[in-house]
Amino acid sequence: MTRSQHLRVWQREAFDLYQRTQPSDFLTVATPGAGKTTFALTIAADLLARGIVERIVIVTPTDHLKTQWALAAAGIGIMIDPALPSRGVLGSGFQGFAVTYAGIAVNPNAYRNRIEHRSTMVIMDEVHHAGDALTWGDGVQEACEPAVRRLALTGTPFRSDDNPIPFVTYAPQTDGSKVSVADYSYGYGHALKDGVVRPVLFMAYSGQMHWRTRAGDEVAARLGEPLDRAATAQALRTALDPNGSWIPEVLSAAHTRLLEVRRHVPDAGGLVIASDQDSARAYAAVLAEITGAAPTVVLSDEAGSSAKISEFSAGMDPWMVAVRMVSEGVDVPRLSVGVYATTTSTPLYFAQAVGRFVRARRKGETASIFVPSVPRLLALASDLETQRDHVVGRPVKDEDDLFAAEAELIAKAQEDQGASDDLLGEYRALASDADFDRLVYDGGEFGYDSLSDDEGELDFLGIPGLLDPAQVAELLRTSRAKRAQAKAAEPSAPAADVAFEKRGELRRELQALVGAWHHRTGAPHGVTHSRLRSQCGGPAAAQASTEQLQARIDALRTWALKASG
Repeated sequence: MTRSQHLRVWQREAFDLYQRTQPSDFLTVATPGAGKTTFALTIAADLLARGIVERIVIVTPTDHLKTQWALAAAGIGIMIDPALPSRGVLGSGFQGFAVTYAGIAVNPNAYRNRIEHRSTMVIMDEVHHAGDALTWGDGVQEACEPAVRRLALTGTPFRSDDNPIPFVTYAPQTDGSKVSVADYSYGYGHALKDGVVRPVLFMAYSGQMHWRTRAGDEVAARLGEPLDRAATAQALRTALDPNGSWIPEVLSAAHTRLLEVRRHVPDAGGLVIASDQDSARAYAAVLAEITGAAPTVVLSDEAGSSAKISEFSAGMDPWMVAVRMVSEGVDVPRLSVGVYATTTSTPLYFAQAVGRFVRARRKGETASIFVPSVPRLLALASDLETQRDHVVGRPVKDEDDLFAAEAELIAKAQEDQGASDDLLGEYRALASDADFDRLVYDGGEFGYDSLSDDEGELDFLGIPGLLDPAQVAELLRTSRAKRAQAKAAEPSAPAADVAFEKRGELRRELQALVGAWHHRTGAPHGVTHSRLRSQCGGPAAAQASTEQLQARIDALRTWALKASG
């Protein structure tokens, strides 16, 4: 076995199982960051060395991953061509090539001829993509059927739809559906216990949202409070509007977190995942204002996107903003802080996004991901360790079921989006602010009132080398217990309720004035709030005292008078 001494425990177990069974098809489900690439290439090297195969073909979801696989293969002495055209000639120095699922679908017969010509092993990376489209699945089935060996890999939940994935075994269920059967599984929970991946702290932020509906009504609601489906979606869109205050305040908090991590890990990086290209560019502009440096912006249809990712991965720059280019498979081990600023909330996409942050580099690391405090995302964060198999023909009875058919959920979302687009300009985000709501970790939630304010206690969270995952969980639980005891010992204070109401009134008044200033001057809400904080001092509006809020209101009114004069 080539370089087997470098395998992790799970990789060795899976390799030994493969050696004993020598299967034609083998499906490995392993959490992102666990080392699927190393495992697969070790098997490939062994099969090449023993003469069982003569050629290696690697199928990936993206062009960037073709290059990434070729570089990894070269590291163990397997030369892979990542740029071979369908009818090109493989150079004498290469032992195989890499191609995308889309590339195979364009000309499956050409690739079938290549695979038939030599005894071939096919590695299908993130194999669930073979079920994304019928043409992709049919292409993979046609092209790869003659292969001597096929190794399928995935690190994220499979889709739940009716497109079977080629070369995957399915077991019938009592409800009439069929569920995929993995030959070897290594989930996030297991990898966390082994120290192979980092634990993830989800920092959920809520805040007051203000928007105008398509019917022309103005609505004010707190992000994450019980709302119907349409109102929840509109509240989330309002939070993610770069002209409001939610995005600047959350990005500022995330940058503060990243700076703390970089004190101990100088090359630690952050990633903002945006819904679309316009939002990505706007978030980049906000980050540049906060940090004083322009972040790397990666857009999927721009030339050189893969080179940008590689340059960021090898560099020291603090932030990258992207839409979909880094949602799956892309390896940027130095990512430590994330901002999930997208309306996409399927379990598949969420798991792919979180997978970019879990690769461990040293003991005691955690990843911190800032998310909007909406029920679906919090449920996904709490359910991070759940492993899913591919379900074909599953009856969908509950639209909130995390295992429901995502194709149906996506279709509904697209219908809603289409209706919104038809009336574009009637829905409008008016104002937003952000405040910390809760921390989600290890399946538990720790609200603001349950987190200790003891000096420096929670600063230890996520600092490399100090706490292991179990210690992080213990610190949070102890902190919650301490706060509960302290709160129970406090005398009741009716006046506090009055102060809270007054503070809420002032926050609403400030938001209305900031909105009016925006309509008058065009200044984004976040920029106005930042100017007011600079002039008057104090924290973000969500944490500001009544005196600080009143000072900002007075200052903004003074600006308005000067502008009128």
